[in-house]
Amino acid sequence: MPLGRFSSRAPPAQSLSLAAEKLKSQVIIFVIGGPGSGKGTQCERLAAKYQFQHLGMGNLLRAEAGQPTGQGRQIKDIMLKGVLVPSGFILDLLNDNLLKREEAKGFLVNGFPRELNQAKAFERVGRPPNIVIVLDCSTETMIQRLLLRGQTGHRADDHEACVRQRLETHYTLCEPVIAQLLRCVLQILGEEPEDAIFAKCCSVLDSLP
Repeated sequence: MPLGRFSSRAPPAQSLSLAAEKLKSQVIIFVIGGPGSGKGTQCERLAAKYQFQHLGMGNLLRAEAGQPTGQGRQIKDIMLKGVLVPSGFILDLLNDNLLKREEAKGFLVNGFPRELNQAKAFERVGRPPNIVIVLDCSTETMIQRLLLRGQTGHRADDHEACVRQRLETHYTLCEPVIAQLLRCVLQILGEEPEDAIFAKCCSVLDSLP
């Protein structure tokens, strides 16, 4: 069964264009990094401080995967293999959540875009992000963090085989995304203590016009 929960709606580019029109005044920040780089932690703290909406694409997908439907089971299977959910579904899911919260003054979008077509599709509608924060973290650090998190049993995909596949997928796809968005990319070392990374992220947001 194809992934098409929003198949009766406008195509992603058209619906994202509607979102772009409605979201002209809001700050949109993409936060990119490998699994275990600390994206979610930093976005939660930044959202609380700046009263932005935090859209964690991984969390939204896991919510979909938890639904007792054929599509939910299909998404769950894809995620457990460590590969990407189709871009059209991701774009519609993001658009849906942006428009649900169009009154927000800003958005922290965690885990998007994950591949080049997603970045290009979002930029085509004329509403590029204000800035893209890339959390740069070593492979070994991310593996150790994810395996440690996996011991709590909260994430079914935090086992070593899936972690390594997720990292391989990330590295293969991330470089072209960063090149596409280069003019608004700022890299922050994700190996430092959490508070130090948070302070650097805050300085980025404080510098926005």
